[in-house]
Amino acid sequence: MKLVFIGATHEVTGSCTYLEACGKRILIDFGMEQGRDTYENVRIPCTPGEIDYVLLTHAHIDHSGLLPLLFAGGFTGSIHATDATTSLCSIMLRDSAHIQEFEAEWRNRKAKRTGAEPYVPLYTMQEALGAIDLFVPHPYDRIETLCPGIQIRFVDAGHLLGSSSIEIWLTEQDTQRKLVFSGDIGNYDQPLLRDPQYLTEADYVVMESTYGNRLHDKPKAYEPALAEILESTFAKGGSVIIPSFAVGRTQEMLYFLKRVKEAHLVKTCPDFPVYVDSPLAIEATEIFQKNQKSCFDEEAMEYVRRGENPIGVSNLHVAVTSDASRAINFDTSCKVILSASGMCEAGRIKHHLKHNLWKPENTILFVGYQAEGTLGRRLLEGAQTVTIFGEPIQVAARICKLPGLSGHADQSGLRTWASKLKDPKKFFVIHGET
Repeated sequence: MKLVFIGATHEVTGSCTYLEACGKRILIDFGMEQGRDTYENVRIPCTPGEIDYVLLTHAHIDHSGLLPLLFAGGFTGSIHATDATTSLCSIMLRDSAHIQEFEAEWRNRKAKRTGAEPYVPLYTMQEALGAIDLFVPHPYDRIETLCPGIQIRFVDAGHLLGSSSIEIWLTEQDTQRKLVFSGDIGNYDQPLLRDPQYLTEADYVVMESTYGNRLHDKPKAYEPALAEILESTFAKGGSVIIPSFAVGRTQEMLYFLKRVKEAHLVKTCPDFPVYVDSPLAIEATEIFQKNQKSCFDEEAMEYVRRGENPIGVSNLHVAVTSDASRAINFDTSCKVILSASGMCEAGRIKHHLKHNLWKPENTILFVGYQAEGTLGRRLLEGAQTVTIFGEPIQVAARICKLPGLSGHADQSGLRTWASKLKDPKKFFVIHGET
């Protein structure tokens, strides 16, 4: 039995761990780096074609985003994940490939004019589809045999729809070991999703530490805090632009916006229009609806039992086409725009920032983690000017962050999760800044 830590060591993104046991080679996650890549990852100690299995904790791109690259390198094994993670990856990996190809096309148009070397995308749509075909879905809480000597179980981690901690039982000759990979451990008392489920037994634990040195600053009530930002912006005739992760955070924000309207907390433009401008977010919202029973918490299920959609906010508009996306910025009325990506590194949010950052009546509201080196982090740190699509844009809009809506457990939550495990031989701590 051998463990090699490949990615998300001394940094948050790019999760990947290599496990060798029972004659098999296994990857737990194979994620993309996001933001500043501070440390060079060690190489996987075999070729992609020699990997037998991938066990995937959840669908976020910093855990799943390099799976098409693995396929392109010759991987033909199977990728094991929960049912909801399998569904989400079918759209998220396609979306990632689309972004790769689109940016390559854009860069290569510029390269032709300047004589620069052509830019090759990290992977193609065809390679993403090839990886998607290798997924094997599993339910929560059922022990299953991967191969002789290896059993696995997925347990709800409460971080994202379908997210999991993974238990692995290994038997080599007379030696038995149980490994636990925490995945990203969810925050407690969050909207829509169940709290993370505790595990009690393990010999070795590989555990994330995204907020391992911090406690979340939670407002007493999220809806009033959100409503105050909406009210003050609408009173100036402005709009609120929310860079939002298409999967997870967008659905949570729809839930909170629904509750704000139900409580009549916004007096100026009380039934304000809400635009979701992300084809990925629209597809993901449908997947959320299909997985209510296995993933939603009791509060969300109460809406369902009443025949209501817990993320069905009134006056909702979805923008699927590019023309519909562009039309949003020609609408001068007060509104909320939810658009991806959440760290402002790609996608349609960059267009909305280009059109709205320079207007002092607007608010750019951050509701999620911004990795070091991203456009979102630069805005939060007070940048006066940013460059978007090669054009310098003055930052005149109000930039603010609403704390308390984190998909990750903080230091207290991590310690609680770890304390439930009875005397493991060792914790390996990964997925956190140095």
